[in-house]
Amino acid sequence: MWSRSAFLSASAMGVPFAFSGCAKKPGTGFPGYAFVANSGGRAVAAVDLNAFAVKKHVGLDASPSQIAAPVRKSVVYALTPETGSVHEIRTDTLAVSRKVTVGAQADAMQLAFDEGSLWVLSAAAKKLVRVNLDSFKVDSLIALPATPTGFHAAANGMSAAVSFGDDGFALADLVERRCGQMINGGGKIGQVRFRLGSKAVIAANLDRRLISLYEAPSGRLIVHLPLTVRPDRFCFNADGGQLFVTGEGSDAVVVVYPFQTEVAGTLLVGRAPGEMAATSTPAYLFVASPKSGDVSVLNIDTQRLVAAVSVGTEPCYIAITPGDELALVLNKASGDMAVLRVGAIAAKRGKSTPPPLFTMIPVGSAPTCAVIRAV
Repeated sequence: MWSRSAFLSASAMGVPFAFSGCAKKPGTGFPGYAFVANSGGRAVAAVDLNAFAVKKHVGLDASPSQIAAPVRKSVVYALTPETGSVHEIRTDTLAVSRKVTVGAQADAMQLAFDEGSLWVLSAAAKKLVRVNLDSFKVDSLIALPATPTGFHAAANGMSAAVSFGDDGFALADLVERRCGQMINGGGKIGQVRFRLGSKAVIAANLDRRLISLYEAPSGRLIVHLPLTVRPDRFCFNADGGQLFVTGEGSDAVVVVYPFQTEVAGTLLVGRAPGEMAATSTPAYLFVASPKSGDVSVLNIDTQRLVAAVSVGTEPCYIAITPGDELALVLNKASGDMAVLRVGAIAAKRGKSTPPPLFTMIPVGSAPTCAVIRAV
């Protein structure tokens, strides 16, 4: 079985989109915007998903690398690492309304689960910084023992896992504002993610090609799980009961059951598979292959390939609209966004059946990530 009974919000798993309201009926677009970070330019593209066109390029003082969107506020937040700043963009005016600088450099950010604050990682300053989203000011700092490479905050708001590459990783107490002792993972640590429920941390060991599970907050090792690929990228399914892993070493996706703490299998898919995204209804896994310019679609329940769609040059990111109607694929090299209709993927091809690839939208220079907001 590929399903697991659990409930999960998008924020809890760190999924980079948010929504409000209801989507239109299938085939009529989505009543909102995709906000696209153009890493090759100083702008965020606001793409109208009803008109399937760029409504506006919102100018920034530097190139954005990441975007976050709260569910209960009519704004999105764009991170510009070069200036160490977070920009607040209103979804009604499509303009920057506020800006806060957290330091000389900012490398990653994540919304707190309650959406009252934003955590920002600064590798140069060796700090985890909290921005209060009401005042839009820095209100606390957590000093880190080494230069961080990434982090993930737990959905319960109590702790964050911080990776330090060759030095291992550590668990930071977000309430007491302090970082715990370094945990030696026995190799270079890449991504760290909390399992649903926030009671375990999943750490990617890049050198040994395995993922390790640790208890939180104690840091006690639960298990090492060897993989056939280097664990470069993670993607959870809709309920958090399955973890999909891609990376160097094989043209495959590795399926892990994080609650049973076991590797379920390895599925051959695409060429050098990269970033992924999952839908719940139908249960599909979308897998981008940057080298071949296509996206493979796996049926999660049957573990079978149901489609392979050419989407553009160097697909690097996939976002799913609320309601699982559209899959938006960003093509870094060609600077556009492919729009796939999820409902058309499994349909039998005929003269009256529309193809999965609905349209291509030019969005800007080197798009790298996006969030989706209803308006």
